[in-house]
Amino acid sequence: MPNPEVMKWVRTRFMPHIWCPGCGHGVIMHSLIRALVSLGADPKNTVVASGIGCSSRMAGYINACTLHSTHGRSLAFATGIKMHKPDLTVVNVMGDGDCTAIGGNHFIHACRRNIDITAIVMNNNIYGMTGGQASPTTPFGAFATTTPYGAIDPTFDICKLAEGAGASYVARTTIANPKQAEQFIANGIKNKGFSVIEIVTHCHTQFGRKNNRRLPIENYKFFRENSIPLAVAKDKSPEELAGKIICGEFVKKEKPEYTAQYQKYVIDKAQGKGA
Repeated sequence: MPNPEVMKWVRTRFMPHIWCPGCGHGVIMHSLIRALVSLGADPKNTVVASGIGCSSRMAGYINACTLHSTHGRSLAFATGIKMHKPDLTVVNVMGDGDCTAIGGNHFIHACRRNIDITAIVMNNNIYGMTGGQASPTTPFGAFATTTPYGAIDPTFDICKLAEGAGASYVARTTIANPKQAEQFIANGIKNKGFSVIEIVTHCHTQFGRKNNRRLPIENYKFFRENSIPLAVAKDKSPEELAGKIICGEFVKKEKPEYTAQYQKYVIDKAQGKGA
């Protein structure tokens, strides 16, 4: 029997979903909902924002306050919501292209501000919905519609980018470990600051059929065989880590949160309450 606490977060009237059979986005949505349930979150006080792309359709399936915005701009919308009502739990779901290409500038500044938003980045290394173009995370040598001879651009490491830009919680896992994804999402929501959880997933329809991973199960197997815990990775050489997916919590630190700083240094002073 379905868990009623989980099902109250699902807009069943919009089922079946649009994702391809075997897509990892459903696994990520389940991990997100289970994290919200475990934290005792209230759907009426929870906002899920998204941009454009396969991953961004997730907002429409979650029974909370949801916003489906424009491509790459969802963090700008989420920032506006958080600034207006800081007490809300705000989660932003994005794809790798949505986040690090057209949305890259919003992403680094959200990290820099350390605003209390949880960003879930579903990294499938490609633009799945719009035709299979290469994204900033497409691996070197991988084939896409825009890289018919193999990608040559260096790839973004989303977690290193987030850490360097100032996020106070940064973690990575894969869809092959959904319980870890659930735990990292919960930890990110509990963190009072900007949290980034990269979840490596697949698009067997666009990426997989061009790169010898045509079936969903082949992608799950790939993630299981090529994931390595952060604690183990620390003792490995760069050569040993080549092609591996390092999973774990990279950043967990306390630092001033943006909406609190704005209240203290802008609103309170404007109202004559500050020093």
